[in-house]
Amino acid sequence: KVFPLVQTINDLDDGLSDKTDQDLIDKTVELKKFVNEAREGARAEHENDLDKNELKKKVLEAEQKALDSIMPEAFAMVKETCRRMVGQSFRVSGQNAEWNMIPYDVQLLGAIVLHNGKVSEMKTGEGKTLVATMPIYLNALTGRGVHVITVNDYLAQRDAEWMGEVYRRLGLTVGFILNSMDNVKRRDMYACDITYGTNNEFGFDYLRDNMALHPDELCQRDHAFAVVDEVDSVLIDEARTPLI
Repeated sequence: KVFPLVQTINDLDDGLSDKTDQDLIDKTVELKKFVNEAREGARAEHENDLDKNELKKKVLEAEQKALDSIMPEAFAMVKETCRRMVGQSFRVSGQNAEWNMIPYDVQLLGAIVLHNGKVSEMKTGEGKTLVATMPIYLNALTGRGVHVITVNDYLAQRDAEWMGEVYRRLGLTVGFILNSMDNVKRRDMYACDITYGTNNEFGFDYLRDNMALHPDELCQRDHAFAVVDEVDSVLIDEARTPLI
C-alpha cells in the first residue's frame, strides 16, 4: 500500500537535481508557510463555533493533512541533500566522519511508517538513524519543534551533529540536550526546530517545568512530534524506572 509513495518520492527527487542549495532552503521556507497557513486557516474557520479543545483538534487535523500532502516532496528534498553530501567529511563527536549515505527505497518505506506514528523495526546497521531524518525534517516544518529521543548523551550529541548537517543544509536549526547543561542552555536547545536528547533529560525537564513558579523558569515549549530511537529500550526496558 505504501510503496507507490516511494516511487513518487523518487520521481520528485529526480526533478531536484538542477536546483541550487539555496533553492532547497527557499523551498523549506515555502513548505513551512504552507503548513502554517493550513493551521491558521482552520483556526480562523472554526474559532467562533467550537470550544477550545475541539478547535485545537481541528487545527491539528489541518496541520496533519498539510504535512501528509507535502510528505513526498519533503522526503525527496532530504534524499537529494544526502546525495549532495556524499564524499564530504564532518566533525562528529570529535572524529572525522565521511558522509556516504543516500536513502534506499526500503529506508523511504521506514520513514513513511515513522511519520504515520507506527513502529519501524530495522536491524543494526540498516540505517535507522538516516531513516528518521525524513519524518523529523517533515514534522519540523510545523515550527513547533521535533524531539528525537535516544538512550544516552553520546548518541544524542553524535546524531545531532551527524544528521544535523542534513537539516542545516535545508535551513533548519538543530540542538541537543546534555545532562551537564543549565536551564538557559536547555531553553536555547528546545527553541531549535529539532532537539536530540535522552528519555531521562526530556522526562525530567518536563517534570521540572511542571514545578516552575515563573514562566522564565520553563525550558521546554510545545510538545508536537517525537521520534523514539531504540523504542524497545526506551518504552519497555526503561519503563520500570520511576520517571516513566
